Amino acid sequence: MAFRDAAHIFQRLRNGTVPDRGLDAFAVGIEKHRKELHRKLDEVRGGEGDVKFLRGGYGCGKTFMANLLLQDAKERGFATSFVVVSDNDLHFYKFDELYRKVVSGLSTPSCPHDALGDILDRWIGGIEENLIGLGTSEDDPEFEQKVLAKLDEELIGHTGGRVPPDMGRVVRKVFELKQAGKPQEATALVSWLSGSSNVAAGLKSQAGIKGDIESTDSMAYLRGILEIVKRAEYKGLVIVIDEAETILRMRGDVRQKSMIAIRQIVDASSTYPGLLWVFTGTPTFFDDRHGVKGVEALHSRIKYELFNGTASLRQPQLGLTPFDSERLLKVALKLRSLHPDLAPEDAERRLPVAIISQLVEQVTEGFNGDVGVVPRQFLRRFVNILDVLADDPEQDASALLGFQPASLTAEEEAVLAGRKLDEPPPDDDFGGSSVSM
Repeated sequence: MAFRDAAHIFQRLRNGTVPDRGLDAFAVGIEKHRKELHRKLDEVRGGEGDVKFLRGGYGCGKTFMANLLLQDAKERGFATSFVVVSDNDLHFYKFDELYRKVVSGLSTPSCPHDALGDILDRWIGGIEENLIGLGTSEDDPEFEQKVLAKLDEELIGHTGGRVPPDMGRVVRKVFELKQAGKPQEATALVSWLSGSSNVAAGLKSQAGIKGDIESTDSMAYLRGILEIVKRAEYKGLVIVIDEAETILRMRGDVRQKSMIAIRQIVDASSTYPGLLWVFTGTPTFFDDRHGVKGVEALHSRIKYELFNGTASLRQPQLGLTPFDSERLLKVALKLRSLHPDLAPEDAERRLPVAIISQLVEQVTEGFNGDVGVVPRQFLRRFVNILDVLADDPEQDASALLGFQPASLTAEEEAVLAGRKLDEPPPDDDFGGSSVSM
């Protein structure tokens, strides 16, 4: 592994977060789950549209699995987006908020952040190359008009005309502004297309649009974004919605509308060829009457079933198994060989399996014996021990044992307190209806 990637992994683990890359270097015990997600990628690449749900308790690796999927998807030529459900700035049933999060979070192999502008350039560049390949000179006075006509043809034709007219106007204007040497104005319109509400009225007027992208139109805009992604020669789009259980902590009406919005996405997924939605959530999110189970139309579509105690990996919910001590030890051994400033043979000699096993036991005891929730805290502690060994060649690893939980997440605090974090408030039933999609 490259030094830069190894350093990135350890920096993220020090902070208690999932790395953006290099995840396969210490992925353990999820080979079958990863194979199933690869199967879904193959289906989507073949023109299907679908939704998959990653189901598992706190600490079992849902976010890790979702990030590994995004890494694998990009290696296979997909564009991706990662969205975390938040009760502060994302009310899931407001599709304009969801759209803004998805599009502003677009990522590709060549552009890891804010990739929409790069995707548009790639699409437009491809159109120009095709025209030139067909014999049209760039010096032809009609060249720009031919590009504009092709933009309309591809955006409208390949979506069956199911994109808002304003979207075509903005795409055309972005091209015209770039041709006129006005990249800042073009970038501003790209941000409008990403869902921003901070674009000057004068510029919007130039593009022939008014206002901002509304909730009622946002999923039609997403259809257009998906087509642009594919016309830019990406295989499709993978959208991860992480921590869906956060919805359970929201007010009853918001919670119910959000569940109905998920049901609408599930129902419409097949009409978005090349798009895979992936939601992560806890068993309580799926099985509680305040969650998925409370919306029968959704629950019946995606319910989790066991067959003589065995779950099919191909059903809508992909169940992830909790960590155990053996799996945690295997992850530690993988990481031990990757530290950027500690030679593998030196790390193996100074931090043997017996000491790592003691650390697993200590961290597990610190969380009341719940090994399923300890990985984040264990990995932070383990990385810190490796860091100390790298800094001091004379340091004895056994002297570094001992564990006290620190920088706890809300989930870890809940485990220590013996309660469920995602348990919704009692007596908080509230009906809801569909929102426009």
